[in-house]
Amino acid sequence: MPVMHFKVQWPDGTEANCYSPSTVIREFFVAGQYYALGDFVERAREALHFGSERVREKYGFACSAAMDQLAQIEEQARRFVTDPQAEVKIVELL
Repeated sequence: MPVMHFKVQWPDGTEANCYSPSTVIREFFVAGQYYALGDFVERAREALHFGSERVREKYGFACSAAMDQLAQIEEQARRFVTDPQAEVKIVELL
């Protein structure tokens, strides 16, 4: 499976490199685009679950790294949940 990485910029300006087990991430995010925090988390959740299922279809087991990445995204997002203006930028898709 072609692995992809995507770099995000959190509302406080910090950046994080994220992992996807599949190129499906391109169907959910556009480089340079800002997403409202809740929208970003929901898109990441859907994309990473979809990618994990692609791994399951091919290899017979889910991708634990995708679920670990989702947990990290959800944890980081909690820091900004009280800010209704919080946005996450997709810096790049690699």
